[in-house]
Amino acid sequence: MPDPELVERPRRRRFAAEYKLRIVREADGCSRPGEIGALLRREGLYSSLLTEWRRARDSGALEALAPKRRGPAGPRPEQVELGVLRRRLERSEADLETARRVIEVQGNVSALLEELLAKGAGETNDGQPRR
Repeated sequence: MPDPELVERPRRRRFAAEYKLRIVREADGCSRPGEIGALLRREGLYSSLLTEWRRARDSGALEALAPKRRGPAGPRPEQVELGVLRRRLERSEADLETARRVIEVQGNVSALLEELLAKGAGETNDGQPRR
């Protein structure tokens, strides 16, 4: 016997596309006042569901009558492109920083060579200053 203190968690009802189409066709066939209400009471449905199902049928989207896809949606195309562009920018910035360091090292080497050449022009091969 179930525990009367615990209430079972209600489950959301799901309707198959065939069922939805059948109910919409039945409702469209109702011509006398009160027939649609009787149909909805018999099936345990709300009028808002019937309205929603009619809109889906009228838009021609049978897929709209199928159960909705659950779970996370994939990333949008612009988000994918944004991620690609961000990674490309990070690589470019890293390459630029490497190039700046290389240029700085080349500048230091050039200054050192100039300094050595200037000292070398003032001395002979035996280390004696030129006269």
